[in-house]
Amino acid sequence: DLHAENFGTYMDAQGRLIFNVNDFDEAYVGPFTWDLKRFAASVALIGYAKALSDDQITELVRIYARAYRERIHALSTGAKNDEVPPFTLDTADGPLLGALRVARSLTRFGLLDSMTEIRDFERRFAPGGGSIELDAATRYKVLAAFDGYLETLPESSLTRPDSYRVKDVVGRRGIGIGSAGLPSYNILLEGNSDALENDVVIYIKQAQTPAVSRHITDAAVRGYFQHEGHRTVISQRALQAHADPWLGWTELDGAGQLVAEVSPYAVDLDWSDLDDPEEIASVVADLGRATAAMHAAADDDSGHSELVPFSTERAIDAAIAGDEDGFAGLLVDFAHSYGSRARADHQIFV
Repeated sequence: DLHAENFGTYMDAQGRLIFNVNDFDEAYVGPFTWDLKRFAASVALIGYAKALSDDQITELVRIYARAYRERIHALSTGAKNDEVPPFTLDTADGPLLGALRVARSLTRFGLLDSMTEIRDFERRFAPGGGSIELDAATRYKVLAAFDGYLETLPESSLTRPDSYRVKDVVGRRGIGIGSAGLPSYNILLEGNSDALENDVVIYIKQAQTPAVSRHITDAAVRGYFQHEGHRTVISQRALQAHADPWLGWTELDGAGQLVAEVSPYAVDLDWSDLDDPEEIASVVADLGRATAAMHAAADDDSGHSELVPFSTERAIDAAIAGDEDGFAGLLVDFAHSYGSRARADHQIFV
């Protein structure tokens, strides 16, 4: 679901703040160009909203295509991670660095303070604020699903069993548009020490069928995933180096569920303050590089060689090389045609 607002910060399993793609609910196995077209279309819509000309939008898409192309080529020719580093506090600049700095200023204590309270010397979820008290039967079902989730975690996440001691469970409302109306739950856990400020909140939410899956007919792809929660987690682990150590899946009432931490360090890229065309161009180029790094991660080295049994960066590099001159034009044409279609659809909706 690679639109321009699905980039932001996360803390990886090694404790580093990273800026990259941060939403994998719609992730699936498909042609690499679909991601690039999706991003190009969102650039066209953002440009339109900011009153940029068609020529300026065309140039932004070409900048994105060029940055992606250069980074994929570098990765395909054996560039090591230290030569092509991720966007971190040490390597990012501009609005990307700004987002990372905001994320760094946030704290687990601040998140816990907004959702919980201490009663009888133990932390519990606070009433109100979107939390819903559960009846005994629902609580039992959620805790049984939690037990199933623990079996999906990698060994490296289970070094301190006490981390997974459950302190409290609530239902929740008011989450993202894609999950509106679906039941979801928050679970409060002990975390990596007995200190109350190290408690962790994870969420369980029903995973949805990705839109693009309707257009992929490969039986091997369709048969690989147990359910949509499994698909979301496998996709995120494949696309995100050193993913959230709390990331896993489970089933609840027969439906696949995604389980992950409610992170205190998640900050989305804010486009509202980005109005200078040169600064927008710089950000778009960085997002092209980030897209290339994500695509390069999603191959046989990600641990799912049955799905993608080859080097994605080399395959993509060869595909673009087969029509070097047409690559950027493909994205430009799609950006304008789809942007026009989306604006017309919006007018119909209004």
